[in-house]
Amino acid sequence: MQYLLLILAAIAGGAINSVAGGGTLVTFPTLLSVGVGPVAANATSTVALVPGSLSAFWGYRSELQGPKHQLLWLGVPSAIGGLLGAIFLLKAGDSLFSRLVPWLILSATGLFIVQDPVRRWTEKRLGSGDGASSSTARLIGVAFFQFLIALYGGFFGAGIGILMLAALGMLGSQSIHRMNGLKNFAAVCINSVAAATFILQNRVRWDLALMMAAGAIVGGYGGAGIAKKIGQKNVRRVVVVVGLSIGAYMLVKRYA
Repeated sequence: MQYLLLILAAIAGGAINSVAGGGTLVTFPTLLSVGVGPVAANATSTVALVPGSLSAFWGYRSELQGPKHQLLWLGVPSAIGGLLGAIFLLKAGDSLFSRLVPWLILSATGLFIVQDPVRRWTEKRLGSGDGASSSTARLIGVAFFQFLIALYGGFFGAGIGILMLAALGMLGSQSIHRMNGLKNFAAVCINSVAAATFILQNRVRWDLALMMAAGAIVGGYGGAGIAKKIGQKNVRRVVVVVGLSIGAYMLVKRYA
């Protein structure tokens, strides 16, 4: 029964990531509910969702034909931050991480709630054509914030998409499609390095990760069709309700 639950969670997580982002808010708590420790659950969830990140990156690859130096300024801090975040998670251990989990889930849900306002702000900023996207000052600023985002992404990961979109807004005038391409590229750097770290430290439940990865691929592939049937706004509402409910439950369970 728990395997069926995990497969369904992975399918849902892959679908949610493909249409709105926030799949970790489904896969991570589900792993906890079947008895996987907090650190192993986060590591397993990260590895399971990597194929989805790769497919999203591949889907936007045509948007990365512009200035290549932007990829370097994003990729290096993303990889370093993802590595350090994963190491911090492993050093924290189950005891400390379990105390942080409710707050991380609630914070990630909060980021998910403000996703649309941030996206509208970003699109408005892009429309204004404010500044050159390749200025060194802007690139340094984006690289710094990207490192901080990657640090969080390697440690937990839920909500990094909207954080990266906000940071990329600092680059100035370029299309929202290229920004999504850059965001997906950075997400691959973060998640792949973090996943590799967890794998090397033997913190991944492979019996669950491989099964969930297959489910995430199925969910990601069918995500667009699901969104058309029930609407992206309804998907977002479900994720918010699930995130707030799980976060509140864990908070009460932890401190009551």
